[in-house]
Amino acid sequence: MIACQLAQVIRTRLRQAGENASWTTLRRILEGQQRVTASFRRTDGRTLHVRKATRAEPPQQAIYDALGIDSAPGGIRKTVV
Repeated sequence: MIACQLAQVIRTRLRQAGENASWTTLRRILEGQQRVTASFRRTDGRTLHVRKATRAEPPQQAIYDALGIDSAPGGIRKTVV
């Protein structure tokens, strides 16, 4: 139920910003953005993992802007193992 309510709030806020896409269309537009991890071997033998979101394409950025949210959630996270 909470997922349905959240989807409705998102669609309402987007409609208020002039975006009238269906939920299916919104999902299709946003599915291309991902959070990826790149791993690099360091000279000391340990591994550096860098995790970040891919850059939002213009249609994705328009949705984020309409919702007033960051297009790169989680920022950049670096971990050395």
